[in-house]
Amino acid sequence: MAVKISNRAKSIKPSPTLAISAKAKQMQAKGIDVINFGVGEPDFNTPEYIKEAGIKAIKDNFTRYTANPGIPELRKAICQKLQKDNNLEYDILQILVSPGAKASIFNILMAVCDPKDKVILTAPYWVSYPSQIELADAVPVIIETDEKNGFKMTPEQLEEAVADNPTAKAVLINSPNNPTGTVYTKKELESLSEICLKHGLLIISDEIYEKLIYGNEKHYSVASFSREHFENTVVINGVSKAYAMTGWRLGYAAGPAEIIKRAAMFQSHTTSCVNAMAQKAAVVALNTDTEEIENMRLEFDKRRSFLVEEMNKIPHVECFLPNGAFYAMPNISYYLKNNKAGIKDTVEICTYFLEKYHIAIVPGQAFGVRNYVRFSYANSMENIKEGISRFRQGLADLLKG
Repeated sequence: MAVKISNRAKSIKPSPTLAISAKAKQMQAKGIDVINFGVGEPDFNTPEYIKEAGIKAIKDNFTRYTANPGIPELRKAICQKLQKDNNLEYDILQILVSPGAKASIFNILMAVCDPKDKVILTAPYWVSYPSQIELADAVPVIIETDEKNGFKMTPEQLEEAVADNPTAKAVLINSPNNPTGTVYTKKELESLSEICLKHGLLIISDEIYEKLIYGNEKHYSVASFSREHFENTVVINGVSKAYAMTGWRLGYAAGPAEIIKRAAMFQSHTTSCVNAMAQKAAVVALNTDTEEIENMRLEFDKRRSFLVEEMNKIPHVECFLPNGAFYAMPNISYYLKNNKAGIKDTVEICTYFLEKYHIAIVPGQAFGVRNYVRFSYANSMENIKEGISRFRQGLADLLKG
């Protein structure tokens, strides 16, 4: 008997970033010198004091199921972090700990979306946003942003999207942004959030890269602007990016108690609690002030400046200077239009670079844009220098045929 696959499963494509990273690792396992700019995780090790907390939890036999929303100690630490860093006053009943911020977002979408509800987001977008919205039986409404405007959604665009979709349920804002590195100013966030409040839209604020900001930019949490903002915003965050803890899988959502309660109910039937040892390690991560985290940010900043400067030296390449996260998106439209290899889109050009020049980068199409590719500079300076050299040569060879 042939197994019947659901239409839901058929409609979902695998994460392009994870697929590219997996292929790069397969090539590396065969001894091929692949430089991987595809995956979005710090290249630094988890700090020793955090690892020791996880080890201690194991030695103390803290290895059983915990409360589904997270251990009280961790939820209290999250509340303290949000108060100290973001001027937000939450109770632990307003916190849900999940296996990664990705799961946090999905839990919230499942808690608030009915079939055919609309969720507004911007392109370029993180690859999983549209798929998660669709898995929640909702419909993504995508606002296309422009490099000339810093890849930022404008109030006019948001008003138009709401007018076209008057039953929209939520707006998803990601600042600092993956993949562009865009950071919204306080004034910009205030303008956008006021529109959301006026139309009764829930704000889902993905702030996972908040500690990776450069130059004179600052991070502002929408929920902190007023009591009304607080009551209509769900904040998404975690320990993966700032603390180099991607494999520990721990994110969290903070928001209105009823939404968090319903999201926790959903989680109780899917993943259940985050692994116990990771929760203990996260408590120490959040409660410890150390230069180690800031040193990682400073190193990312050096790499950012170098990579963007070198990209802009390549003929016919323009690279927007990101102010947050650890990604850069060079515009390679000239090479898509003028190459002699018959390459038509960014998927094909990324395949070309992986197979011929052994650099793994992510096609812009994965993020909803055509003329860009994404580089992660969460890589050593040595690899960045060599990777740019290969990228420059590969582009030049495309014009030779």
